[in-house]
Amino acid sequence: MNEAVNDVTLAVASDSDLQHFKISLQEAFARAVIDEFGSLDSPIPSDEDIEASFRAPGAVILRILAEGIWVGGAVLSINERTHDNSLDLFYISPEQHGRGIGHKAWKAIERRYPETQTWTTHTPYFEKRNIHFYVNKCGFRIVEYYNSHNPDPDKPEDAMPFGDSGMFRFEKIIPGRKDTSCVAT
Repeated sequence: MNEAVNDVTLAVASDSDLQHFKISLQEAFARAVIDEFGSLDSPIPSDEDIEASFRAPGAVILRILAEGIWVGGAVLSINERTHDNSLDLFYISPEQHGRGIGHKAWKAIERRYPETQTWTTHTPYFEKRNIHFYVNKCGFRIVEYYNSHNPDPDKPEDAMPFGDSGMFRFEKIIPGRKDTSCVAT
């Protein structure tokens, strides 16, 4: 295992950072897809999907720095009105895995947005490392499994990058910030 990193910080990405961000993100995602399926036909996520995330309403693009060196990134959608926010894209360079950077980066994101009531994110079914990270390290829970029998209402069924294999949707409700009780009607 790699040596742990103590200093993990976030910096807002500039326009000149976006091409490097996109390439690094695709390289990180490719590693997992190739490990699972043996090959990759086209970049994942696609250039179009990444660029749409960059331009989405409330988008915040962050570089993740470990001891001052750019090692990852996150694209967030921040809703200043509802404080229901999403982690749209998140990556740590595979060479940096196992050093605690992802968890420290997530904690820094939570500190940066203390008014957040709910965080949501998604990951493919086969990404066991991501599932472990979101559920066991960051406190998310799996709330939905999208597949051909339960398609994501925000995306057409044919847009699922891994066929019928599906995607998990995760949610993290911040304690004390959102009423989660059931109300009888």
